[in-house]
Amino acid sequence: MSRFNVQNIRAREVLDSRGHPTIEVDVMTEGGVLGRADTPAGRSRGTYEAFEMRDGGRRYHGLGVQKAVNMVNRVVAPLLKGMDVREQRKIDQALIERDGTENKSKIGGNAITATSWAVAKAAASSLCLPIHRYIGGSNAHVLPVPMFLYICGGKLAATDFDFQEFDAMPIGAENFAEAMRMGSEVYHSLGGMLAKKYGKHSLNTGDEGSFSPPGPSDPREAYDMILKAIEEEGYERDFILALDAAATHMYEARSKKYRYMGKKITREKLMDVYEELVRTYPLRSIEDAFYEDDFEAFAEITKRLDIQIVGDDFFVSSIKRLLKGIQMGAANTVLLKVNQIGTLTEALDTASCATRNGYGVLVSERSAQTEDTWLADLSVGINAGQIKNGAPVRGERVAQFNQLLRIEEELGKSARYAGKNFRRPV
Repeated sequence: MSRFNVQNIRAREVLDSRGHPTIEVDVMTEGGVLGRADTPAGRSRGTYEAFEMRDGGRRYHGLGVQKAVNMVNRVVAPLLKGMDVREQRKIDQALIERDGTENKSKIGGNAITATSWAVAKAAASSLCLPIHRYIGGSNAHVLPVPMFLYICGGKLAATDFDFQEFDAMPIGAENFAEAMRMGSEVYHSLGGMLAKKYGKHSLNTGDEGSFSPPGPSDPREAYDMILKAIEEEGYERDFILALDAAATHMYEARSKKYRYMGKKITREKLMDVYEELVRTYPLRSIEDAFYEDDFEAFAEITKRLDIQIVGDDFFVSSIKRLLKGIQMGAANTVLLKVNQIGTLTEALDTASCATRNGYGVLVSERSAQTEDTWLADLSVGINAGQIKNGAPVRGERVAQFNQLLRIEEELGKSARYAGKNFRRPV
């Protein structure tokens, strides 16, 4: 038996950052090397994402993952036993074929994602390589610009904001370590300003560590406060703003309109809202501006606004949907979430397709993360140039950021911070 061959696979139920169960998978090789990986989970989910297998019933309010655990232990483990962990594509294809469904509903996308990543980690450890180097080889050298989430709304917090995320990106930093310092300083200044203006309850935080001030509903108020905090720290030339509208969750299929600030508005009116924000603020990235199936609206906003237009629920990390978007000129950046599509191989194929066609890649967390840091390694491994990881606080978020600090230190002089080239870093 080769030391790279799978000896055993075992799954278990662990908890994510929201205190809900998720699945963790161990892959052990004949050489005694362990690869362990967890699957994050999203609260805001696209219709076309890979199926997340949950138990139902009363246990954990129906959110248990024992069914997914059993799938790994009883179906996946014997399937992959004896296979070489270095053959990621072959293993991922075996998982896809064994599942046999379009959305990975038989084995469960969450079970498949954890297994796929655990295999990659086992292979990297067997070869004595860090994960980012295993994924990207010697060319993995670009540190991403962090997209810091400062104020949240939508499904992520109990606020009156219809839009889901109000973010900022320190593109003017010299390196990743400096970007983290700047982002942290702005976060804490913003907290003080929000508490002074809206009261102490503004310091309550959402799922990803961002502030959730009660009362305001106008996105301009959010950006005014964020810019004020940035200016307070003297970084007004170093940051741009970003928005995740998560518009699918604002959309009403019956009326074909969007809920926005207490009204129902057409997509044309919503387009006007985005145009005004871009004119008024240094807003240079908008994610999921429209309903997930409205390719025409995504194409129109991409044409009208010379900024980054990101597809999350719109693309769901699927190469099939991405290719349709490319053909129509709809959006210009893909949000990459491995558990949206299921396997590491599929995610890498989507990222590669985006890059070849001039699209940006924004590697992203989920609202329910774990302390597993494969997200950080993935962003460097594919030289994505940008990463979305919530606020610069909370253990599961800081774990990713700290891993990127370690990677930057390890790379030394060969490390390059994407900065203003976050959309096309290489």
